[in-house]
Amino acid sequence: MEERVLGRTERPVSVIGLGTWQIGGSWGDVPESEAQALLAASVEAGVSFFDTADVYGDGRSEQLIGRFLADHPDLLITVATKMGRRMAQEPANYTLENFRAWTDRSRRNLGMDQLDLVQLHCPPTSVYSQDAIYDALDTLVEEGVIANYGVSVETCDEALTAISRRGTATVQIILNAFRRKPLEQVLPAAEEAGVGIIARVPLASGLLSGRYTKETTFAADDHRSFNRDGSSFDVGETFSGVDYETGVEAAHEFAALVAELPFQVTPAQAALAWVVQQPGVSTVIPGARSVEQAKANAAAGSVPPLGEPFMAAVADLYDRSIRPLVHDRW
Repeated sequence: MEERVLGRTERPVSVIGLGTWQIGGSWGDVPESEAQALLAASVEAGVSFFDTADVYGDGRSEQLIGRFLADHPDLLITVATKMGRRMAQEPANYTLENFRAWTDRSRRNLGMDQLDLVQLHCPPTSVYSQDAIYDALDTLVEEGVIANYGVSVETCDEALTAISRRGTATVQIILNAFRRKPLEQVLPAAEEAGVGIIARVPLASGLLSGRYTKETTFAADDHRSFNRDGSSFDVGETFSGVDYETGVEAAHEFAALVAELPFQVTPAQAALAWVVQQPGVSTVIPGARSVEQAKANAAAGSVPPLGEPFMAAVADLYDRSIRPLVHDRW
């Protein structure tokens, strides 16, 4: 699989990574044996970047990755984790003392002396502009606790604020065919500054797979059920903030466009390739709940250029069906 340098980390990572929210929780239960199998399948397919967080399953995701890496010590895998959501989302909680506690816990979970990349996990907006926050993160780098730091953001404005800081190695942001706003300013600014872009929610919580109908149901412990109104966390993380019925209709139109491509590819693979083929993207982190899904996602890294007619048709679909609903929100 193609690899790209992940911004200021200077690490090469696969263009298709693996998001591991699913194996931690909020998508229904994934048994440990299945989680370990899909981690192995991803690596066998060329994936060299895992994204996790200290709150995914209260550390379960990190622990599963840690056990996998311990069993495969020769693998060259970059692991990015996140911190900041183990306490109330108040700027006053973003202190060096708490950063040390959170990173120490992640190091234990992952079995690492030094974390490859730690991202602030969608903190309050004011955090991105506070000098003391970046000073604390720089201290962790100087102490060797973390190798690099970045941010995970909800809005484009937050991303641009973080990109302006010299120590920011990466920005993680929602980017998919139903969330195009980052193309306007964020990706060009990151590319100019040498900041890596980690694209998350690339399938709009599965909508862009084309498999859902208006009658599709999800388990009660799946965020696609309990967070549709944004009552648990930012609604933009679920279906990219698009209301479900509208999203299903748009996704079926997207699938019809994919069917017209001159090569065979699934809607999900086309959606992932759409992200990969945007200038400035370092890696995209779809999740997976099975070996088959992990392999199919990784295969999207070798999809041929989608072509200008397809890209234009997707832009038109967004402008007609999605833009009025989400573009100005994030």
